[in-house]
Amino acid sequence: MKILVCISQVPDTTSKIAFSDNNTSFSTAGVTMIINPYDEWYSLVRALELKEGGQAAAVHLITVGKADTEPVIRKALAIGGDEAIRIDTDSNDPYVIAAEIAAYAQNEGYDLVLCGKETIDYNNGVVGAMLAEMLDMNYVGFASKLDIAGGVATIHREIEGGEEVDSATLPLVVSCQKGMAEARIPNMRGIMAARTKPLKIVAPAAIQPLTAIDSFEMPPAKTGVKMFTIDNLNELVSALHNEAKVI
Repeated sequence: MKILVCISQVPDTTSKIAFSDNNTSFSTAGVTMIINPYDEWYSLVRALELKEGGQAAAVHLITVGKADTEPVIRKALAIGGDEAIRIDTDSNDPYVIAAEIAAYAQNEGYDLVLCGKETIDYNNGVVGAMLAEMLDMNYVGFASKLDIAGGVATIHREIEGGEEVDSATLPLVVSCQKGMAEARIPNMRGIMAARTKPLKIVAPAAIQPLTAIDSFEMPPAKTGVKMFTIDNLNELVSALHNEAKVI
């Protein structure tokens, strides 16, 4: 079995967010970029577990981004990926990202494609489903457990009030969430090995985006807490009617 893991670069959650170009662009100045946690902790590690268990022959990594994403993909190689592919373009449109990955993967014979359930920057959560449609593969989203035997995957998904268990034949695209695997930290041997592992740069397929960002806006600043006592409940009712906002 041959596995492809989709890797995204995102800002560290501790970063201070700012925008530039009249609030039309995210400013990366002073921002530490990391592997999207859902891609790293769950998709990548589960793929490595399948390989270590003898169920997969190779784990390839793929990202859509310019040269500044290479430190992130090298870290994924250090964790245990066999080789990486970087599609040399940059886009915030999930359709473009899915289409670029599909354009590369369609002739590479992957049996299983894993991605995180969403990225922590835009939280779209749609690339996996789009990718499955473009590759004409089965798709199961938001998986918390994945086992494979005899070309059939058994997938557990958390649903409201319980758990759902699905089965699907390979080839298959799965988006992964918490519970799929335990996070790993790259060791020194893996870091050294990652320097010489293959990193293929692929020209983009020139996909036209379907969406564009008009502007970014910071959330409103938090205001102070307004206190009411049991003696002024009428003021509380009035504030709920006239001042409270439904989010």
